[in-house]
This record gives sequence, C-alpha cells and structure tokens, in this order.
Amino acid sequence: MTIDSPANPRIRTAAALRERRDRERSGLTLVDGAREARRAVEAGVEIDTAFVFEDLVSSPDARTAIEALRSSGRADVIVDVGPRAYEKLAYGDRSDGIVLVVRPAPLTLETLDLGPTPIVVITEDVEKPGNLGAILRSVDGAGADAVIAVGGTDLFNPNVIRASVGTVFTTPIAAASAPEALAWLKAHGLRIIAARTDAQRLHVDADLRGPLAIALGSERVGLSSEWHRADVEGVRLPMAGVADSLNVSVAAAVLLYEAWRQRRGDTTRDATPA
Repeated sequence: MTIDSPANPRIRTAAALRERRDRERSGLTLVDGAREARRAVEAGVEIDTAFVFEDLVSSPDARTAIEALRSSGRADVIVDVGPRAYEKLAYGDRSDGIVLVVRPAPLTLETLDLGPTPIVVITEDVEKPGNLGAILRSVDGAGADAVIAVGGTDLFNPNVIRASVGTVFTTPIAAASAPEALAWLKAHGLRIIAARTDAQRLHVDADLRGPLAIALGSERVGLSSEWHRADVEGVRLPMAGVADSLNVSVAAAVLLYEAWRQRRGDTTRDATPA
C-alpha cells in the first residue's frame, strides 16, 4: 500500500522529528538524502522506517540503501509513499526519493575506541548544526578518531546528518559535560590543544603529534573557563584582516589538517588520508 496523505499518522509522526523535543522523546531522528541514507544503512544504524518515493529514486546511493535493506531481511521497514506524503517528509527541495527514520546508538564516552596515537575533537556549545556537520566531515577526511560534543549540542539533528553527508554514522561520537570530557582525556593520556583567540602561540608552532585532543568553542563566546587550565595549551590561527576569528568548522579543518601534515613523518601513526 502506498501512503500519499500528508495527514497520515505515520507521516505526521515522522515529520515531527524535525523538532528536537520529538527526537529526544522518541530517541529517533530523520535522515534526508541518498548518500546519508546509504551510509546509515551500511553503518548498521537501527532503521525504524524507510519512506521511499519510487518516482524520485534514481541515484546509485538511494538504490544501494534500498537494496541493502531488502537483502538484509529488512524489507518490512520500507514504506512506499506518494508525492504529497514525500513532500511533507522531505527537507526543502531534496529529491532523492528516500527519507529514513533511524534510532542512533547511545552516545557515551565508554563506547569510544581509540588507536595508539589518536586525535579527538572536542566541540563545546557549537550551536549551528551545519557547523557541527562540517566538523564531522573534516574529522572523517583528516582521519581523526572521534568527536566529543560538550554542552547542549543536538548531535543527531537532521541538519547535522545532512551537513556531515552521513559521516555522523561512521565517526565515533559521544556527548559529555566539560568535566567528564576533561577527566576522560586525562585518563586516556591525551594532550589538549585549545583554539583561543587570546593564545600567544600560532597553531603551526604547536606540536600536534601524538595522542591529542583539539578543543573548539562556539563562535559567539569561545571556550568556557574549563578549558583555560595550566594543562591545556592555547593556540590561535593567524588573522590578517579585520575579523578576529574564523567559522568554527573552518578552524577545525585548519587544525586537523595541520595535525595531519605534522604526522606524515611520524612512523607511529598511519598518516594516509581517509
């Protein structure tokens, strides 16, 4: 049976997941886009429902996601929808023909599995989902190990998923308070580099090799006082114009790729690009 009414209870319940309170109450979220859907399915994320509008399913990614569900015995989660129901579900002008409802795994520090010389990115109160998604893409691209979100960041906001192009499902992530994150980093022997506009040392002059955490705060207020400790090294990015800071996702990319550059000659770490 094909659902086409936007007033259908299943459609309305799924569409309500655009709101944070509904995501937090249900433990579910939405995945828009073919690449994102494929990565969610391939990562083994629990799929609650796959809404499919066949008329728009044309990309290899969308076909791969749907076929993977069928071949794994999960065809029961696929729900065919018509144009009006799909328009209610889909974000903006997305026309990939597939929207997933998924149940992400719990985000705890205990689930993080690090290599011998890891890089972990700490984000504190990064407000814009697009920025967090872009940070996740840089973490994936630079071959970093994990992201720990400190504060009230909504890690599985559909906009985070979309901006990360699905790497939110393949990057180890956790949510924690600042004291919890600091204690965990200390227990795992990671040095902490904090991006601060008031720091004296430039990022290119800092040693970014070995087990390392890179902490980034919001563009509005920066990092909290928790990250202004004697055992946290502040670094700054050079700013030659009138602006005093970069977009937080750009700052993350600059620091991650500088760390990658420095580690290329470090034989203790595989520095091959991801």
